[in-house]
Amino acid sequence: MSNALDLGQYTKAEIEKYEAVYGRNFISPGGLATAQAFTALLQLQAGMRVLDVGCGMGGSAFYMAQQYGVYVHGIDLSSNMIAYAQERCCEANLTGCVSFEYGDILTFKPSQPYDCVYSRDVFLHIHDKALLLHVLKTCLKPGGRLLFSDYACGDGPKSPAFAAYIHQRNYDLHTVSDYRRLLDVAGFVKVVAEDRTAQFIQILEHELRNMPSDRFDAATLAGLRHSWQDKIDRACQGEQRWGLFQASVP
Repeated sequence: MSNALDLGQYTKAEIEKYEAVYGRNFISPGGLATAQAFTALLQLQAGMRVLDVGCGMGGSAFYMAQQYGVYVHGIDLSSNMIAYAQERCCEANLTGCVSFEYGDILTFKPSQPYDCVYSRDVFLHIHDKALLLHVLKTCLKPGGRLLFSDYACGDGPKSPAFAAYIHQRNYDLHTVSDYRRLLDVAGFVKVVAEDRTAQFIQILEHELRNMPSDRFDAATLAGLRHSWQDKIDRACQGEQRWGLFQASVP
């Protein structure tokens, strides 16, 4: 089954380019190191059930299962991503504690609620944020925790270049404070909304310095470097931002 993501940003060739930069099984900023830092905030305990929304190639799911002894179910709207995740899951002998499905989180109905919902830089693809947060809340047990990072934007009008980037990717970006308000309105409690743009810039600069030049032809490498530098420039100018959000269900 194919969709716009599989045919555009997440073709198999594009996924493999992202993975070459972010590290094996990862397609989000900071790769394993960021996943380790963020999942530590969830205070996971063995036997918990975690829903990984926009699980990608499964890197965070594999890490949580191996490190904390939790069960993780990943859902993603890219069938290409799910194919990689299922293949890597078998390779890692984690099929008993990690599972994946192709699907839309907006119509997802869990068989039983989860202790935690985790997501990394995925909600930018989802335009109906109110419905998204309502669904995520219904996926959690009372007292369950939500943690996600996402691309965000600064206050004020967007430059033509940034607006064109958002339109080309079909993103829906909000400010960090907007996300806090959306979480409050959705009925979450203990909401923490952090602007992590400084960390984002550090991650991007590290990835730019360490682009694996032996993995790409000259044109591909130049394109990746240009893309990363553009993100750094937008973040330094305050237009593109990065947020980390935590909240709980009453």
